[in-house]
Formats: sequence, structure tokens, C-alpha cells
Amino acid sequence: MIETAFAPAAAALASGRIPGATLGIVTADGQRHVRVAGLAQKVPEAEVLTREHWFDLASVSKVIATTSFVLRLADEGRIDLDRPLTDAIPDLRQYDVANAAERRLTFRDCLVHRTFLPAVEPIYTYGGDPDRLRAFILQREWRHGPPVYSDINFLLLGIAVERITGAGLDALPLGAGLSWGPPPGRAVATERCAWRRRVLKGEVHDENCSALGGRTGHAGLFGTVDGVLDFAHGLLDGSGASPAMLAAIRTPVEGHRTCGWEIRFPGWSGGQACSAGTIGHTGFTGTGLWVDFDRGLAWTLLTNRVHPTRHFDSGIFDLRPATGDAVVAAFDAG
Repeated sequence: MIETAFAPAAAALASGRIPGATLGIVTADGQRHVRVAGLAQKVPEAEVLTREHWFDLASVSKVIATTSFVLRLADEGRIDLDRPLTDAIPDLRQYDVANAAERRLTFRDCLVHRTFLPAVEPIYTYGGDPDRLRAFILQREWRHGPPVYSDINFLLLGIAVERITGAGLDALPLGAGLSWGPPPGRAVATERCAWRRRVLKGEVHDENCSALGGRTGHAGLFGTVDGVLDFAHGLLDGSGASPAMLAAIRTPVEGHRTCGWEIRFPGWSGGQACSAGTIGHTGFTGTGLWVDFDRGLAWTLLTNRVHPTRHFDSGIFDLRPATGDAVVAAFDAG
């Protein structure tokens, strides 16, 4: 099963489009298959990728960490998803309490990306003090635009979680094999960063997350393939999420978006062979996680496609759906 499912990644490795890849598959009854190939690092020296390596999960942090934290707080009655963020962040745009549109944004608005906020902003270019940058995020009058997938939504959610719990994101519980950076083991290299002037290995790739201290609502989580599969298995068998949380991540709210996740739509990253209720999310560094509840099947494809540079056609946007279709075909074939 795993060799057939890994074929698209093997072809990408053979062509030199990605340095390394790990594919992990888990079923609801706990069966697990993992295939690892290629390099964890090419430069400055080569390092063979292993099952124990930690990947920078990038935006997969949004679903494994932040979405789970928010929904758990809602489960506990500590927040109402349809109440404004100001319940947790009363000082949001505090100098314009009567008119600031940011003060009307709800937790659910941010979870499903139905806000006016921009996709991204080079916050790291505005200073080097994490506390000052957080204040900047809260007091900035953000430019308005149509709803888009936005890191800013999850930056705000991360700050809200910190305010409600009274602790940093890194103080909240995660499963084994998941950690905010630097990870407690060998790390996969990402980019030779023009800003930091070095190859990044064990430090977060996302510039804004780095400037904000390495632990934010939109990025910063590292994981091993088994750590990601443990999380996915907890969704499949219900041990890692309450019925209300599972309903929230599986039910479309805005187009193809659920709370935090996406469901299958034409051209999406998980391929078209999966069931209609499959959820998934990707990360910029070349990571992704997909959960097909109807089949009782989940898979994660972890690559270092930005190593040593993002400015290269890695083919990741074709590799992901091809892998998803291959995983489902192999599973269905038994």
C-alpha cells in the first residue's frame, strides 16, 4: 500500500524537484504505514531524512494547534465562537472603539477566513520586539479587502488564546511528536533565508512568526510524521476531539471552509478520489494533512520543498493531489 501511495513523491524526488519526503498513513483502527526518502538537508552538507526528523509544519499549525485550542475553549464554555474577539482582546483597536471594524470580528469569522483582513503583511520588517509587534497587530487599522485566506486571522486567534488562558501557546498541551520550535530532535532544513542570512534548521521558517517569538497562531509548530499521525488518529477515532469539535471542523461554514479546515472542492490539495467530507490543510514549507472520515483514513505528506529556496518550481501543487489520489486508490484496493 505505502509504496503505491508514495509513487508520486518518489517521482518528485527522482526529478530533483524536492529534496526529501515523508508520507504517513493511518486508519481509524490504528494501522500505520510510513515511507521516508531523500534528504533532510542538501546544503551546506547533506543529511539523510529519517522517520525521527522534525518538520516545520508552517500553516498546518493553524489546525493542529490554534483551531484545536480555540474549539476546546469553546467546548469549555470559555468563549462563544460567534462573539467578537474583543471578549478576549478588549484593547483591540482601543483608540476607535465606536467605529473600528476589527472590533466586530468574531472567533468564527477568523476561523473560516471570512474577514476583510489581508492574506499576509511583512510584520517582521516593522521592528524586532515581539511585544511591540503584537501591539502593532492589535492597534493597526488594517486595509480592507474581500475575504481571503489570511495569516492575520490566525495571528489574532493566537493572541486571543493567550489572553484567555493567561499563558503562551507553548504552555498549552500538545501530543508527543509535536512541539513549538526549536524541536527536541533533529530538524529538517528549510530555506536559506535572505533576512536571517542562513539556512534555517530547527527555527521557524515563517518570518512573522520568527519576529513574534516563534510561537504564533498561524505558524511555529514542528512535528514528526508520527506526531502528526497521532493527531490525525485522534480525529478519526474521536479520542482527540469532542463531538462538538468534530462537528465544527467537518461542517462547511463559508464556501469550502469549516472552522479552521477545508473540505474537498474542485482542484483542492487532497485530490478528488477522497470522500466529499474529507478535511485538510497545507503548510507553505511543503507540509499537509488530510482526514477522510468516511473511509476512516488520514495521511500526511511532509516535504522540505522550500530547501534551499522557495524561488523554485517544486511541483508541490501537483504532488499533493496526486499523492492524495494515490493514497485513496491504494487504500481502496486493500
